[in-house]
Amino acid sequence: MPLETKALVNMLFARFMAIYGHKFKSCFETQDEIRIAKREWALSLRGYGERELVSAIDHCKEQLAWMPTISEFLKILHEQEGNFGLPGVLRAYEEACMHADRPTRHPWSHPAVYQAGRATGWFRLRSEEQRRVLPDFRYNYEVMSRRVREGEDLSVPVAVGLPDGRSNTLVAFIQRWGEEQALAPEVAASLLYYLTKPKGSRVRDLYRGASEKKVQQLGLSLELPLDYQ
Repeated sequence: MPLETKALVNMLFARFMAIYGHKFKSCFETQDEIRIAKREWALSLRGYGERELVSAIDHCKEQLAWMPTISEFLKILHEQEGNFGLPGVLRAYEEACMHADRPTRHPWSHPAVYQAGRATGWFRLRSEEQRRVLPDFRYNYEVMSRRVREGEDLSVPVAVGLPDGRSNTLVAFIQRWGEEQALAPEVAASLLYYLTKPKGSRVRDLYRGASEKKVQQLGLSLELPLDYQ
């Protein structure tokens, strides 16, 4: 479990314990049950940041008498996103990194993702480690998200010239590889995220190592590709 996700789930359960008291405790008989539950919540909430989770917890506190199930909590998160179509910050960050090489060629999930990537710097998103660049992207994305909520139009500029099919090579490879491994698209994209980093770089090796650990955590039997064609 990634350190950031683990910390967010610990925060989530601490808030639930404070809000629901004995009702929370009645959901789990042993510490092992809590540990297993935290792991399942962490797997389900990958891609969401602290801002989204805190907002959803506050909604639960106001509307629910009992701690929500995972499906109920995910529904709340999806409804919150649906107000403005804004993806979670980590999913937005991964999308920005994945398409930082040709940002004007990609059909962005939301203009705020493009604008946050542009403000952070496409080269930084392609080359720097997550621990260095994510805080800046998070700040820029929160600024852009606030502007969207205030009604501002953040339209993405349209690419000029003939489309270059090579820009979609990596995306097509990840999609094809995921289908071959019978993986959900978001899981395949997460596992092959390291392919977006410069070949032979330290940051690429670090992300590949993290993906190898994730493969083991998910109990999968597959070999990660060294490169794509």
